[in-house]
Amino acid sequence: MTVETSHYRLELAANGRYANVTSPAGDHRLTLSLLAALDTTERVDETQALEARFEGDHLEVERRSTVWEQAGVTIECRDDELEVRAWVSGRGALTDVHLFGGRLIASGAPTGFLSTGSSFRKLFTPNPEDARPRLRAADESAVLGVVGDGEPGRGHWLFTPGPLFLALADEDTAEWLGLSLVAPLDALAFPELAYRPTQRAFHLQFGYDGHTEVTGRFDAPAIVFTFGLADPHDGIRRYRRQLVARGHAPEAAPRRVPGWWQEPIFCGWGAQCAVAEREPGTLARDFATQDRYDEWLAHLEERDVVPGIVVLDDKWQATYGGNEPDVAKWPDLRGWIAERHERGQHVLLWWKAWDPEGLPADLCVCNADGAPVAFDPSNPAARDVLQRVIATMLGPDGLDADGLKIDFTARTPSGRALTHHGPEWGIALLHRLLATVHGAAKNAKADALLITHTPHPSFVDVTDMIRLNDIVRTDEVPATEYLVPQMRFRADVVRAACPELLIDTDDWCVPDKASWRDFLAVKPQLGVPSLYYATQLDATGEELDDDDYAALRSVWAEWRAAAGVEQVA
Repeated sequence: MTVETSHYRLELAANGRYANVTSPAGDHRLTLSLLAALDTTERVDETQALEARFEGDHLEVERRSTVWEQAGVTIECRDDELEVRAWVSGRGALTDVHLFGGRLIASGAPTGFLSTGSSFRKLFTPNPEDARPRLRAADESAVLGVVGDGEPGRGHWLFTPGPLFLALADEDTAEWLGLSLVAPLDALAFPELAYRPTQRAFHLQFGYDGHTEVTGRFDAPAIVFTFGLADPHDGIRRYRRQLVARGHAPEAAPRRVPGWWQEPIFCGWGAQCAVAEREPGTLARDFATQDRYDEWLAHLEERDVVPGIVVLDDKWQATYGGNEPDVAKWPDLRGWIAERHERGQHVLLWWKAWDPEGLPADLCVCNADGAPVAFDPSNPAARDVLQRVIATMLGPDGLDADGLKIDFTARTPSGRALTHHGPEWGIALLHRLLATVHGAAKNAKADALLITHTPHPSFVDVTDMIRLNDIVRTDEVPATEYLVPQMRFRADVVRAACPELLIDTDDWCVPDKASWRDFLAVKPQLGVPSLYYATQLDATGEELDDDDYAALRSVWAEWRAAAGVEQVA
């Protein structure tokens, strides 16, 4: 029982537990496990028996589960693709779903968890992680999704979500095998997808946290293996086309954008951090004040460095949930924004996703004690409140700001004991949140600019610009060797997945001035130049000098000429 194409050969193993995948020349690629495990809050899923058979170019697997009334795996064989789906039928609340591996307790066979064997030695992940290379050994893990932060082991927060795509390759081959999660948004009801390697083997794991109730049939998201990719970025572009072909993402097409969206950006976060470094016992958010921003912008203007967009960063607001101005810091924020408009500048407000500060518990995702842990966009009443908040921030009768820098999307709630209105969870819940914000923002101001760090093709409808996000520092190599390659990689991922979106280059936290200058020089190649500093760097305390301001003027002029926008007077 074999399927053979110009890209691979798939043969059902004699034991019926695996499908062996080789190159047309016979080189081993995968020993593909035909098992799966869809665990519930009540029990873990084990397979007592399985039977595999070919039906044309389809491999059908039926397995007898300890949890589900019926269960199976299907593999559809195309010329350069294998589309693999796991499904179950019955009742239960999903916790962890394992694909390309599962627990076997069949008579006359090995027992325990059996994974997919692999001859691949290199792994590519499009998700930036703290100090971890995008190209790594295939026996290292990788996580894609919408959860992460600076806590140990959770450094996968910089793109949330990025493309749900991985790629594998041999050490000595120019071709890559892509693994694409191809599913509609409502099926992305999990916070994370993890690549779980063991010795020369792997499987994939989704965590549903018990928030997906199965009644009847449930199909796990399809995973598509794509053979013969020229490189991983070719794979990301192919991933976009796969989503488009199935109606899960729009076709990439150039967008008409207001000219001011491409103006150079000044974000005050780096300057806030630089002050905090000089004043012990303070926090950077203490310096998100009207006086400080006036001081920094005046300093830059005196040196003919005039940004077209100004971002007020954390924490201009009194509460993260209410987003009302902190009048001790901003006595007249509406008036300040109006003054910037008179100068020809636009103002974005930093918005912290998910934070429930200042909101009642009944609008929030709560823990077992009833304490709020996150805003709940699955609740219609909460969405109504959020729409009014956004209208106040951006509307002409409110602060009249020009858009939002959306941050902390990696704080998407995750946990089995959490309660929410439902039914969305995980990645789908984040999209619901951003769709609410996007709709309210565009209703308040048609040309409002929304900046996120969500370069997944199915999120292009809720964002206008992708921010490359914070620079990850490492002591393993000099900063001049890792900063620019790191940010080039991120920009390449964005362009491959979401070519219609603008890119915000970011600027924080640069390790030293030499690497900052190197980064500044290449920003016009990457996207809209961002500046986070006014007088000095935070990491080293190095002061910006006349040469630095001259370099800023030159780079910004180069970008403005290429983008066709005029310098703000």
